[in-house]
Amino acid sequence: MEAELQTQTYECSIEKALNVIGGKWTFLVIRELTHGKKRFGELKSAIHGVSSKALTDTLRHLEVHDILVREAFATVPPTVEYGLTVKGQALHKIIHEMKMWAREWA
Repeated sequence: MEAELQTQTYECSIEKALNVIGGKWTFLVIRELTHGKKRFGELKSAIHGVSSKALTDTLRHLEVHDILVREAFATVPPTVEYGLTVKGQALHKIIHEMKMWAREWA
């Protein structure tokens, strides 16, 4: 009973982070947005192999978790841009470290 209670109240910080940024396409979206705001089509072209549905789902997930912001403009046709929030920009260090790790070990 005590172990069950501890499991319910204990939250692993790595598990929490992976719930937000652990999706298949998440880091690639963040990587692209570290260079500035982009439109959906620009992201889709830059991320090899991502489907429109997967990209849409990833963008919505990151918006809900305050990693990126979606800005819609009243143009014809409608224009939408995605950019990183301060919280999303804080992931730049992690992306850099992943690149360094991949160069050495992958």
